Amino acid sequence: MVFALTGAALLSGNTADRNGGFGLRQVVLGAVLLVLAACGGAKLPPPPDAEVLDETQTVAVGLPSRPAESRSYSAMVVNLNSGRILHKENADEPRYPASLTKMMTLFLVFEDIKAGRLSMNDSLWISENAARQPPAKIGVKAGDTISVRDAVNAMSVKSANDVAVVIAENLSGSERAFANRMTQMARTIGMTKTRFVNASGLPDNRQVTTARDMAILGRALKKRHPRLSKSFASREFVYNGRRFRATNRLLGKVQGVDGIKTGYIRASGYNLVASVKRGRTGVIVVVIGGRSGKARNDAVETLIERYL
Repeated sequence: MVFALTGAALLSGNTADRNGGFGLRQVVLGAVLLVLAACGGAKLPPPPDAEVLDETQTVAVGLPSRPAESRSYSAMVVNLNSGRILHKENADEPRYPASLTKMMTLFLVFEDIKAGRLSMNDSLWISENAARQPPAKIGVKAGDTISVRDAVNAMSVKSANDVAVVIAENLSGSERAFANRMTQMARTIGMTKTRFVNASGLPDNRQVTTARDMAILGRALKKRHPRLSKSFASREFVYNGRRFRATNRLLGKVQGVDGIKTGYIRASGYNLVASVKRGRTGVIVVVIGGRSGKARNDAVETLIERYL
């Protein structure tokens, strides 16, 4: 009865009292929200004027309409649970993702693990093409193999370009085919202005994204793969006797930071997508185009303290 009445009231146009009091629409909506709040901790929706990430858009895969701007600042902060946008600055302007790209590379790994097509104990073959990728890398050798577990850690902690290509070639046969799959997945989860052409984020003018799209991806990683995405919280990784430190210097420095990914190429500037949780509240913070690693980290930390 309450819900039927609510639907009728909300569709009936302006029912507000012209003398300034609450009308039928406001009274009924308020009553329903109180009922929802009392029912087993049900979540209230965001206020009517709150902007929420749209993760339902699907468009044809193709080039973004405008080229990316080099070393230009963009930022976004979203609530992890609701997707409510708390802050945005140039959030829809095209930018170069650099190694933020590896978030999608790992997202597809996690998808395959979740679907049972891959396991952490599987071995991945290393090609000459993968082994000769430029730094950052862990120095895998052509003809050898690496476990999926080590590959995930190498990507999460060291941002290894050689391992990104290993993953692409093993999962899709070629890096080009894998990049097409990355772009398709981007569209599936609502990233409408991103195109991937490689798995690592190494320089290519065709590979572009936005702060909004990276916020969508960061949130998807944490919400869809909460267990597997804990790899981003690792502060070091050991492979073949060598110890590699995390590129995300906010881990262990800023309260609540538990990943996700840094990125840098000359055209992008310094990028970071950070996941932060304090108590029951979590946010995804995106900064793209920092002038230095310190400037980027300072910007992320400022946004964390402002919105948590």
